[in-house]
Amino acid sequence: MNTLVVRPTRVRTAGVRQQILLTAQQRLMILMLLFMAAFFLVSVRLVYFALFDTGSQTGSRTGGFIPARADIVDRNGVPLARTIDGYAIRVVPEKLLNNRQYLADELHKIFPDTPRAELLAKLSGPRPTYIRRRALPDQVAAVNAIGDVGFDFPREKERLYPQLSLAAHVLGFINADGEGVSGVEGAFESRLTDAATRGEPLALSIDARVQGVLESELGSAVTNLEALGGAGIILDVHTGEIAAMTSLPTYNPNKLVPDNMAARRNAVTHNLYELGSTFKPLTVAAAIDAGTVTSMARRYDATQPLAIAGFRIRDSHPSRRWLNVPETLIHSSNITTARIADELGREKMEAIFRSLEFDGRPQINLKERAFPLWPRDWGRLTTMTTGYGHGIAVTPLHLASAYAALVNGGIYRPATITKLGDAPPPKGRRVFKAATSARMRQLLRLIVSDGTGKKAEAPGFRVGGKTGSAEKPGAGGYRRSSVVATFAAAFPMDNPRYVVLVMIDEPKGNAYSSGQRTAGWTAAPVVSKVVMRAGPMLGVFPDESRDVDVSELTPLLWRNGEGV
Repeated sequence: MNTLVVRPTRVRTAGVRQQILLTAQQRLMILMLLFMAAFFLVSVRLVYFALFDTGSQTGSRTGGFIPARADIVDRNGVPLARTIDGYAIRVVPEKLLNNRQYLADELHKIFPDTPRAELLAKLSGPRPTYIRRRALPDQVAAVNAIGDVGFDFPREKERLYPQLSLAAHVLGFINADGEGVSGVEGAFESRLTDAATRGEPLALSIDARVQGVLESELGSAVTNLEALGGAGIILDVHTGEIAAMTSLPTYNPNKLVPDNMAARRNAVTHNLYELGSTFKPLTVAAAIDAGTVTSMARRYDATQPLAIAGFRIRDSHPSRRWLNVPETLIHSSNITTARIADELGREKMEAIFRSLEFDGRPQINLKERAFPLWPRDWGRLTTMTTGYGHGIAVTPLHLASAYAALVNGGIYRPATITKLGDAPPPKGRRVFKAATSARMRQLLRLIVSDGTGKKAEAPGFRVGGKTGSAEKPGAGGYRRSSVVATFAAAFPMDNPRYVVLVMIDEPKGNAYSSGQRTAGWTAAPVVSKVVMRAGPMLGVFPDESRDVDVSELTPLLWRNGEGV
């Protein structure tokens, strides 16, 4: 039996087909219009954010995005520390599917700086733990490629220091809980994290360009001189603002290494040194102020070592003649400075050191501040030796602030690491007479033009300053083989703007320094290079048509039998 299937005839007129095509076309047009409208709205919104929504970009407090921790910027707005969204790599041991030994091998390939045993211990532990708190994107991708569900990659707020080790000791760092530990991060913890203030960047007095110059030149010298380290600072003499501060060796706050704790110490504010002959101008200034020194022409006996209390005070380069005051500083005589200090007396010597804050921690808004080594017994010998920088130990910042007062007209102001902006500088207090300060500017200039500081000369910048080469104390006395070389300077000396201090810890007398270890050969050249490079950045330009008027002092200088 056959079954016949009959399909009904499909009738479709031309009009019906045209209506279907028209409907499809209309729907397609509507979809295209909707897509174009959405695209237009998104584009307009993006343009608005780019051009007008500055509040969210700056993290303002008026409804914009407020970061978890405020940015830190230099005085020109260059970012020095920022908070970003970063990746972490964590392991949850109970969820691991693969063999722990295999996983430890794979992780060690990705993180060769972490011992395999340490990685295996984390994989085998009872609790979730971090493999890396701050991981690079390629490290995250590599761990993810292992293909084990026991790894996860939480997003966390990370502190980034985009300039790497630049100004590391100024900035400091934070701990794993996001709390400031040292430097600005530690000292300004509440300012950086308070909801009312963290929306605005914290502006430092540091100039990143000048900081780079100081770090570059000092770092080169420390390396070439095979020194243990160094310290440097550039300080505004009228405001106390620090334009640059560096300590060597340094570190990268983005990647802290457990065994480099010594490199994290800020030598400028936290290390103590006997800074030697750099104290001599302070002693001379105190004697001028007190009326102990009334004439630059008065001469003091330096024909032989000075015997006092069983000790003999000597000059490193004996003149073996009588020296006047300018010659005392130019030739850096311990003997004549000790005689001036002896005449000045204990009370006045101690008073000037106290007025310069040498009896307390250095004045700066950081936490890392060392307490000086103040003499226990201020006998006659102590008065004489502290006059040329022995028997008292301070930080380089102590000395830089003292030199600022010495050349700025006699006003002491505390140093600051934050930008003053439109705020007036601290009023300060007088520690030297204005006339004494003017005289010291002449004498400091002579030391560079005619004395031990010749290699600090920077043509057109009128540099003045004083060398200091002090033997480091050790068991049983001073170690002749270990020298701290310091040059404390200011420029331009006819109208001082900045103090520049460079200290090099135990430079070697090698071919780079012509076999010399003293400050005139090691630290002074660094000052010259820093001033020539950084001066224009600080708004000080060379002018060889100007200089300090020292015409009344130059006739007093003895030159091969000529002069006094």
